[in-house]
Amino acid sequence: MPDHSAEGLPRGTVLVLGAAGFIGGFIVAALRSVGWQVTRGVRSRPRLAVDERACDFAALQTVEDWLPLLEGIDAVVNAAGLLRDRGRDRLAAIHEHAPLALAQACVRRGIARFVQISALGEPADGEFIASKHRFDDALLALPLQAMVLRASVVYSTAGSYGGSSLLRALAAFPRFLPLPGDGHWRMQPCAAEDLAELVARALSAPAPGVFEIGGPAPLSLRDYQLHWRAWLRAPGRRVVGIPERCVDIAVQIGEWVGRGPLGAATWRMLQRGVDIAPAQRQQVIDAFGWAPRALPEVLAGRPSQAQDRWHAQLYLLAPVLRVSVIALWLLSAVAGFITPAADIERLAAGSWLGQTWPDALARMAGGVDLLLALWLMSGRQPRRAIAAMLALLGTYTVTFGAALPVLWLDPLGGLAKNLVLVPALAVLWVLSDRR
Repeated sequence: MPDHSAEGLPRGTVLVLGAAGFIGGFIVAALRSVGWQVTRGVRSRPRLAVDERACDFAALQTVEDWLPLLEGIDAVVNAAGLLRDRGRDRLAAIHEHAPLALAQACVRRGIARFVQISALGEPADGEFIASKHRFDDALLALPLQAMVLRASVVYSTAGSYGGSSLLRALAAFPRFLPLPGDGHWRMQPCAAEDLAELVARALSAPAPGVFEIGGPAPLSLRDYQLHWRAWLRAPGRRVVGIPERCVDIAVQIGEWVGRGPLGAATWRMLQRGVDIAPAQRQQVIDAFGWAPRALPEVLAGRPSQAQDRWHAQLYLLAPVLRVSVIALWLLSAVAGFITPAADIERLAAGSWLGQTWPDALARMAGGVDLLLALWLMSGRQPRRAIAAMLALLGTYTVTFGAALPVLWLDPLGGLAKNLVLVPALAVLWVLSDRR
């Protein structure tokens, strides 16, 4: 990547919205490397770092809301985004209304430079694209030096997010490469580091307008995945097609539950193709003196490590482990509810548990198991749910292990299974922080 870290220092202070996100993190690093002071706009949380400001787009919908947050700011980069509506976060609010109020506040504050990270696609693909493009048009109509960067598929050898995580996981699949359809769809992928480099150049030498960002030449999805498979050192080049209808159903389920790495709009974009015209790439070179590198060049610049393969291979296993844990807790709840009282009392006989109310305790434990299973199923604060499961499992193990030590030798693994469940829950706790 070109090194121009000494050019024109110092540069001033830039507010980067979405700084904690996948693309935002690379932008922050690139801007700091060329001398910008960066203030990171992040979601509200109890403790903010000295370089952070709480920027909750759902709450910042007017010019007056943004004005205090622009104190001391010389330029703005908006990399905030949302794949689908989620709770009180709505696509129109996050992609259009809040950033438009921000841009209007920049006009009022006299902040001229504004870089918008948008996306390639057609508004007909879905609200994800339509809401971004509506803001792009409104931004360019304001008296600002506004630059809109519409990137094709964004990737990085240093990490992944959402759909790129899913594609990397498929590329690392054992023995063969699962591929949606026949993989003929075209894309022009761009490294996140290269997109960040363009942001730095855009702020240093503003060239107002819309720029489509991608690598030197289009790739089919099949070739894109095979490049990643080789990089991950996954053996075999055999491709197995996944019927498009199956992907349609998986995407529809993801939209219905409000989760999943591939949204309906991005699926339609992928099917239509996300490549750029040669004239568009030349426009980027003319404006910024540089353009993103080809995928093979980027991959050759950093060999994969064991951790890259861990992430790719664990990505698809994490939801399987989560579903298994939920099923186990639901079955435990059912057992607590339907096991006959006589069986419970017979098991507890001869121990101090028999002197309590073992039947009532079993029913209560079944209720707790059910609540924890539903909590983890909801997807809300999963780490707290898993921590509660670990605490409950530890309580069960210590209590029953001491009161009924014979359970350790149960041929069906009554308590022995907990020796595996504890680390399995710990692994799930780690994997719950996924993108």
